[in-house]
Formats: sequence, structure tokens, C-alpha cells
Amino acid sequence: MSAGREQGSALLTVLLLVGVIGAMAALALDRLKTSIHVVANGVALDQARAIALAAEAVAVTRIDELTKSGSGKATLAGWNGRSTRMPVPGGMANITISDGGNCFNLNSVAQGDAISGLSLRPAGVNQFRALMEAIGVPDEQARIVSASLGDWVDSDRTPVPGGAEDEVYAQAAIPYRAANTMLADITEMRAVAGVTPAIYDRLRPWVCVLPTTELSPININTLGTGQAPLVAMLAPDQLTLDSARGVLAGRPVDGWANVQEFWHSPALASLQIGDALAQTRVETRWFNISLDIQIAGAELSEHGLIDAKSAPAKLVSRNWGDPIG
Repeated sequence: MSAGREQGSALLTVLLLVGVIGAMAALALDRLKTSIHVVANGVALDQARAIALAAEAVAVTRIDELTKSGSGKATLAGWNGRSTRMPVPGGMANITISDGGNCFNLNSVAQGDAISGLSLRPAGVNQFRALMEAIGVPDEQARIVSASLGDWVDSDRTPVPGGAEDEVYAQAAIPYRAANTMLADITEMRAVAGVTPAIYDRLRPWVCVLPTTELSPININTLGTGQAPLVAMLAPDQLTLDSARGVLAGRPVDGWANVQEFWHSPALASLQIGDALAQTRVETRWFNISLDIQIAGAELSEHGLIDAKSAPAKLVSRNWGDPIG
């Protein structure tokens, strides 16, 4: 081989080596850049989580002020559904507090507890049916879903008329069984017999899962007129949606002083209300908090439930991220 060819081969080899080393260097730099971003995002998320925990404490303090003010009632004024923006180091926090009891508690279709046993609560089943009818779910479907939810939660394995137990769920494409215990999340409702995607989407804004089987403690002073179905469900087959809407529209500016004053309204005075008298409230026990934190390019959301019955109020559940639909 001539000297010229040897020099050419050596040059080609050097060029190939330079290209390979350059590619390796570019890859290393890209991975280093990615690692730096991952670390930075992790630090920002840790900061956002710490700020969220601090915001929880602020929300609990605010709720304690609302519930221990001595007025004996909670109204819409100044807090329900209102967002508060707070500047934080390197970003912004948004806090929203709302009444967490103005909904239908899906666990209230039963009574008792998981240890001693859960039995069907007809009043809760009837309220659930009435709520569905008030928001436009056809009567037959409402009856099937409400009965099936009762069977889903109660401890026995005997279906009520229109309900469903293991025999129904065993016939599904992927067989499963009824839970026969309290729900922990609203999304579990999608597994209940008769709950179609359309019914679930319609019910989603109206229902909740509280860590108790008590009937939903409806605060008549924090309901908006658009929440009239929650009043109509209190007197199944007796109170029309229009009448319930009219009652809320006629609420005193400062709210009703007590539940007796509410039930003595002309449209309600003749109703047979049963458990609904003890179920309605002029104060709030359960509060929802929603936190949105933006810091150093990172975003974090939290949704929590606070029980104000204890002193001080305490957070009983927390979910990070957007609510599951």
C-alpha cells in the first residue's frame, strides 16, 4: 500500500473516531440535560407538596374559624366555592373550600359499619332514587341503580327486588363480585349493576363518598338554587323540583335560623319528612378543599375532605392529582 493510501486510511479512521466520540458526547450531554430536568422537577414537586401541606393547615384554620364562630350556622357568604390565591416562594397557590356534605352520600344506602355488619337502609335507597329522578334519570333505571347500590354496600348476599348480588356480576364478560362493604371512592359506582356511562356522568356532580353511612348532612343554608334536586330527594315522591327550587329562592338573606324554620316553609309544611328533619342542617360538618400549586414550572393538584366535627378540624382523606372521572 502506498504512503498516500495509508495516510488516507488513517485520516478516515480518525474522522470516524471523531464522529463516534461526538455522537457519544452529544448523547451524554442529552442524558445529562434530561437528568438535570428530572432532578429540578423532583425538587419543584417536593416544594409544591410541602406548600400544599401548609395550605391544608391554612384551610383547616379557616374552617375552624367558620365552624367555631359561635353563630351556630354556616351560610354561603364569603367562602363556599370561592377561590383564594396565595403567593408562595417561586409561584402561586390557589385554595378553594366548599361544602362537602351537600351531595348524596353513596354509603348511606346502608346503615351500621363494616365490623358489626351493614344492613340496607330503605330511606337512603329511596333518596338516591328520588335524586336520580330529579336530575332526569328514567324512573325504571333509577329504581334498578338505587336497589343495586344498596345490595353493593350491604353485608348480605341476598338481592332485594330490582337489585343485584354476585349472581349478576358473575355473568359479566370479566366476572366479579359485589363489594358488600362501604365505597371508598365515587368511581366504584361504575361497577354497580345498571350504572351506564351516561348515568354515571349525570350522577357524578351530585354524589359523594363520606367515611360514614349516615344520611348526607344537607346544609340548607349553603345550597345554591341549582342544587334543588338535593332538597327534592329529601321528600321522595312528595316534593317537586320546581317547589324545591322555589324554597331555596325564598331563603332569608342571612339563611334559615334553624331547620324547623326551613321545614315550616309553605311548600314544605305538609310533607311527611321522617329522617329528613334530623338530616338537614344549618351548619356544615364536611368540607372539600381543592389546592392547585404552581411553582418553578411544576404543577400539583390536591383534593381533600375535612371533618369539622372534631376540635380542631382534621383532614380525613387526600388525593393528589386531578379527580378520577
